[in-house]
Amino acid sequence: MYFIWLLYFILTTAKVALAQPDIQVNCGKDSVVVTWKVSETPFKLLLGDCFPLKFSPTADGGGQAVFHYHFSDCLFRLKETPEELIYENELTFWPLIKSNSAPRVYPIKCVSERPFPVVKPVLGVLRGQGELTFHMGLLNDDLSGPALSNSFPLGSFINIWASVAQQAHQSLMLYLEECVASNTLALEPQSWTYPIITNKGCLVDGKTGSSRFLLRNQSSSLVLQLQTFRFAAEQEVFIHCKLAVWDPEDFNQENKACNYNKSTGKWELLDDPFQDDLCRCCDSSADCSHMQGSHSEPQGPAQSSVLGPLLLTSPTS
Repeated sequence: MYFIWLLYFILTTAKVALAQPDIQVNCGKDSVVVTWKVSETPFKLLLGDCFPLKFSPTADGGGQAVFHYHFSDCLFRLKETPEELIYENELTFWPLIKSNSAPRVYPIKCVSERPFPVVKPVLGVLRGQGELTFHMGLLNDDLSGPALSNSFPLGSFINIWASVAQQAHQSLMLYLEECVASNTLALEPQSWTYPIITNKGCLVDGKTGSSRFLLRNQSSSLVLQLQTFRFAAEQEVFIHCKLAVWDPEDFNQENKACNYNKSTGKWELLDDPFQDDLCRCCDSSADCSHMQGSHSEPQGPAQSSVLGPLLLTSPTS
């Protein structure tokens, strides 16, 4: 997938800077490399809360620092627009203590085009309540269009795309409330099932594998990147999901999309990291709808959908 990366950095200071350092920023798909030449010996250099991976003193009494970190590290802040993903952070120069000088701050920014467009579904069109039209389908590996095959090697990722056509409705946020994998088109008592999403939007398969919700292209669509390790080879699988919509400004425990972050051991709310507490019920055996008391949160229109059959193959086949 071709990414157009734009780079802006604006040199500003909390106090009047003695000199502007030479800063080079190379933005990547999911990480950044910052090379920072300073003309005096620092007490401390930081990118967000991260120290340089390398610092080389120079003959003039300064040095060169190199930072190379993922956007998930160092307190990077993500801002989203319909067309762009914007990652922001600050470089901070702490002078030697004996100088009594204030720290100097240099903001940096990496801007990328969103990695995939909204496309037409490859499978399934369902009409729900009112004039809403729900879709669920497959995207190809680079998320640029519909998948051309329903066959997937074990260990690979299945990109499941869900959307709702809003028509005359107000802006809506689409969620995948529940999803299970099954060996049958219709869920029956004798069907084999495997939970993928439970408890009103908790991606439980992400705790044992690498499945995750991807950042949204727009509120009315959502991509689930599902890893296939948990399924048997040479088996046809059907993905059963419940699609639901709600007010995009009203997150709650019954209207959410939660990823599991293995590095922190915590659940994270896809659409607002400042409201991760809404995902705390994901590890509970109780239904999330009962975690805040006896009164359930209001529910919006919803529709069940089935995707498949998907054929899972051995990696060498």
